[in-house]
Amino acid sequence: MDRKVAVVTGATRGCGRAIAVELGRLGWTVFVTGRTTRDRQSPMKRSETIEDTAELVDAAGGRGIPVRTDFTEVSDVDALKARIESEVDGRIDLLVDDVWGGDPFADFDGAYWDSSLDDALTLVHNAIDTHLIALHRLLPLVVRREGGLVIEVTDGDHDEYVGAGIPYFLAKCGIRAIGRALGAELKKYACVGMTVTPGFLRSEAMLDYFGITEDTWRDAVGKAAPVDFAISETPALLGRGVAKLATDPEVSRFAGKTLASWTLMNEYGLTDVDGSRPDFGKWMAEVRDKGKDPEAADHSLYR
Repeated sequence: MDRKVAVVTGATRGCGRAIAVELGRLGWTVFVTGRTTRDRQSPMKRSETIEDTAELVDAAGGRGIPVRTDFTEVSDVDALKARIESEVDGRIDLLVDDVWGGDPFADFDGAYWDSSLDDALTLVHNAIDTHLIALHRLLPLVVRREGGLVIEVTDGDHDEYVGAGIPYFLAKCGIRAIGRALGAELKKYACVGMTVTPGFLRSEAMLDYFGITEDTWRDAVGKAAPVDFAISETPALLGRGVAKLATDPEVSRFAGKTLASWTLMNEYGLTDVDGSRPDFGKWMAEVRDKGKDPEAADHSLYR
């Protein structure tokens, strides 16, 4: 079987994991990369591992290859590149750049000048430098053939500042900027570069943050979790959107753009795992941006 090949960075959990699994469902070979293994935990101090993700890829019908990679270390990425060249002849059909590692260093509430400068610089290093390192080393394997696709993963589909702190804003805008640049640069090689973003995400970490589970999250809306959480989505929604992009023969029409999970959902007729269609963009535009009371809004209109 001539499987297509993807590399997913930050595939340990969240959207990276979901994207890897959906590509496995397509029958692809997926290099599952991240820092947490069953033998070694990353500074994120989470329980999810790249081996777990690789097994989920296998179960979905693909071939998952876990490769521990710290994308702040050029030598690690060089070793990953060598594995790809050795095991699949240096073929990358899709590179998904989902490295983050910024949560422990983000200050969402205080004034920037009162926050830790070390934390701010570490957040930016983990969130942007890692993407530049990955691209520098792995893009040569993408552009060897026409039709390669590179997808950056960020938070938000626009550059308007809505809070969350200067370092976080810089990091997420920076990834969108990389996606715009890739859209222009990769066109020269008949390849496509772009960016995607989830909405309000019910990731493993977010569920833990609110002290809830996938089974109980609805009961927490407006209590343990904010009202906006009623329009939240699982990482699978973005994963399904990326799988559609990966198989869209006209994906070049999205070169340089940032597409949200809800945009992909509407473009391709997708649903989340529970059959719902959470449109966080529509919720923000029709409720939050217009200053309406979110508790009085009919949440069902946005799912």
